[in-house]
Amino acid sequence: MNVESITNDLSAKISGKTFEINNTNGDHVIVIDKENLLDVLSNLKKNHQFNFLMHVAGADYPDREKRFEMSYELYSSITKKRIRVKTSVAEDETLDSAISVWRAANWFEREVYDMYGVKFNNHPNMTRILTHHQFKGHPLRKDYPADLQQHCTEAMPIHFADEYDYVPDPSKNLVPLNIGPSHPATHGTLRIMAELDGEMIHRAHVELGFLHRCFEKMAETHPYNQVIPYTDRLNYCSAPMNNVGYCKTVERLMGIEIPAKAQAMRVILCELSRVIDHIVCIAACAVDIGALTGFFHMFQFREQVYTLFEKLCGARLTVSLTRIGGMAQDAPDGWYDEVLEFCNNMEKGISDLETLLSGNKIWINRTRGVGAISTADAIEWGYTGPCLRATGLGHDLRKTNPYYGYDQLDFDIPVGTSGDVWDRYSVRVEEMKQSLKIVRQVAKNIPEGDFTIRDKNIVLPEKKDVYGNIEGLMNHFMLIIHGLRPAPGEIYDATEAANGELGFYLVSDGSGNPYRLKVRPPCFAIYQSFPEQITGGLVADVIAILGSMNLIAGELDR
Repeated sequence: MNVESITNDLSAKISGKTFEINNTNGDHVIVIDKENLLDVLSNLKKNHQFNFLMHVAGADYPDREKRFEMSYELYSSITKKRIRVKTSVAEDETLDSAISVWRAANWFEREVYDMYGVKFNNHPNMTRILTHHQFKGHPLRKDYPADLQQHCTEAMPIHFADEYDYVPDPSKNLVPLNIGPSHPATHGTLRIMAELDGEMIHRAHVELGFLHRCFEKMAETHPYNQVIPYTDRLNYCSAPMNNVGYCKTVERLMGIEIPAKAQAMRVILCELSRVIDHIVCIAACAVDIGALTGFFHMFQFREQVYTLFEKLCGARLTVSLTRIGGMAQDAPDGWYDEVLEFCNNMEKGISDLETLLSGNKIWINRTRGVGAISTADAIEWGYTGPCLRATGLGHDLRKTNPYYGYDQLDFDIPVGTSGDVWDRYSVRVEEMKQSLKIVRQVAKNIPEGDFTIRDKNIVLPEKKDVYGNIEGLMNHFMLIIHGLRPAPGEIYDATEAANGELGFYLVSDGSGNPYRLKVRPPCFAIYQSFPEQITGGLVADVIAILGSMNLIAGELDR
């Protein structure tokens, strides 16, 4: 990244105004006044190729005059660089909306408003998004009690964007319809409000928040290692990937490099998780549109992976396998051989899946040309992962920003052409094959050495040392009482999860708990485009498009 070029450009653009560019834990950060926010964001997108707005994060500092700090995480798929733009606002001040620069800003800004109460000028729908319409206050403010629950007693009528009083169009015989949350394809957590013109969707709006579990608030009230089980419940279809993403963020903030064996174990777990996540996506999408056999066939392989997880840690779905500094424990004897055996079984299972679906005329007709989206539009909405690669852009963090030795492995990044449901399916099928290829390479060459670092200030001692000598007992006692204490600072780190970029923005104040932990879940940005994608299509296509997005409510609602 040419920081000097950015500095000179911004100096000319916002002449006479103050700003600073610094390097924080390896992240380039621009700090500006709120009046210059849109100018700087627009400049970075147009002149410096930062085409992605990955997320907007708020943080509350009650003792500051400018109480709320806003962080905009930008990424360039062209230069593979990141930059963060930060500004601050007082409690009675507003910010200009960035929707005119990126459409992805819509829900990101609504989330900030919901959690902190900061309003954005010119936002088309400045309403709550994760909490319900009867909710009072803003839960991520430091003065909001973590145990204060507020129950919703009434449902809102069907509404579209900021229209909360439903008025039918008198020129058409339009029918309002709730698709979910009781519809089987919405899995009890999504409400799609549609207005139908016959079988066509005339307009649509979505409501989420049915599974909001306060992940970010809970992270502020728990020690660093105790946050790991909460990450399991984000995308619970590929729980180890959340464990890895969170621990990797904390480790990078603390300057920790985990042992080679731990890296290899994490890669295997992540790729197995990618396989079963894609199994859930494809199988659930298939069963939602009538292909039941594929569901039964694929889920047997998901259970085989869960059995591997169970042998490794005793749990199947929510595993908490990682620890800050490495892994919770080493793999048992013969485990890697069983992993390789699964790869052989799964390879045949994928072949059978393609026999069931890829040449099936009904499946082809229900998916090809449905929900198509261009690469440019996908970037505007903040798409990452298979849904982005299905449009033709081969962006994958394992290649563009490799970690854990991915750059030493032989694998390909499959891409589509049209971004439709068929391409999303095809990309996921091919990704499963590539994940098996990765797993085989790593499982056959597990490095020697320890599965975790041995730093008494970071990792708990072995039980034999806790029970066998006073030093081990004291190390255990001190770490449990005081916890990890990263130096004050902030960081954003991301991994390539099954649905796309899983990022964590972490702020440490030097205490035993995160001061702020913001998760950037892949499907939150993707789901923003859903009303637009289904408008003008058939009701039946709503279900196909929804399944292809692979929305996991645990990470969508947090």
